[in-house]
Amino acid sequence: MERRPFGQTGWNLSILGFGAIIVTDVTTDEAARYVGEAIDRGVNYFDIAPSYGNAEEMLGPALAPYRDDVFLACKTGKRDAAGAREELEESLRKLQTDHFDLYQLHAMTSAEDVQQVFAPGGAMETFVKAREEGKVRRLGFSAHSVEAALSLMGQFDFDSILFPFNFVTFEKAGFGPQVLEEAQRRGVARLALKGMARGPWRDGDPNRSEYPKPWYEPLADRTEAAKALRYCLSLPITAAIPPGDIRLFRMALDIADAFTPLTDDERADVQKMAQSETPLFTVAA
Repeated sequence: MERRPFGQTGWNLSILGFGAIIVTDVTTDEAARYVGEAIDRGVNYFDIAPSYGNAEEMLGPALAPYRDDVFLACKTGKRDAAGAREELEESLRKLQTDHFDLYQLHAMTSAEDVQQVFAPGGAMETFVKAREEGKVRRLGFSAHSVEAALSLMGQFDFDSILFPFNFVTFEKAGFGPQVLEEAQRRGVARLALKGMARGPWRDGDPNRSEYPKPWYEPLADRTEAAKALRYCLSLPITAAIPPGDIRLFRMALDIADAFTPLTDDERADVQKMAQSETPLFTVAA
């Protein structure tokens, strides 16, 4: 699988990451098998968060044999220093590791989120201290609003951003290009969420019970999924995390293995496809 530089860190990440929601509520044997399968296919980037149910408990033992050779990214949803420290230490324990290669503020969305993490006693105090201690190597954030992402990058020299780089939000809602451009300008590594998302679940959609883990409707049709993921990977990003379902992850592995950048005609086709969909996110008025 193709690998791309993660900023100026010396790490080269597989263009596809393993979103650990995949191992939420699976058996120990299944978790070990899924992680081993990802490793065998060339994946070296694993993403996890405390909010993913019991995923940390499942991923820790499964990933332990490979820990020295993979890039492990974790997150905290806490906005205060004490809460972030508690989650950090608990995540390290559950994941059976002494450090994270990347630690991220999780799901930053509002101006209040940004204000809280930078305030005295805010989570950024823990982030900086933990980096000094060697418990985290690099600092980043995930965000679900353009405004939060731009504000965060303007206030701290983050190593990376994890953001919805999605064909519908880009082409129909204009949500994302401005974040991508600013991250490039600042030398912030770009990691992608929602690359295989169609849009919000529609009421009564029968596929919702088929794919219970994603909170959005994923693209389950292979042709559509390939167009969307290739669109995402054709952007100037390092890697993308597909939906947290093992069937969709395996589909994404095949797409990533055969990845080639979109041609102009293919891009036009994806742009047309986007116009019939509802974007997951929009830019605030």
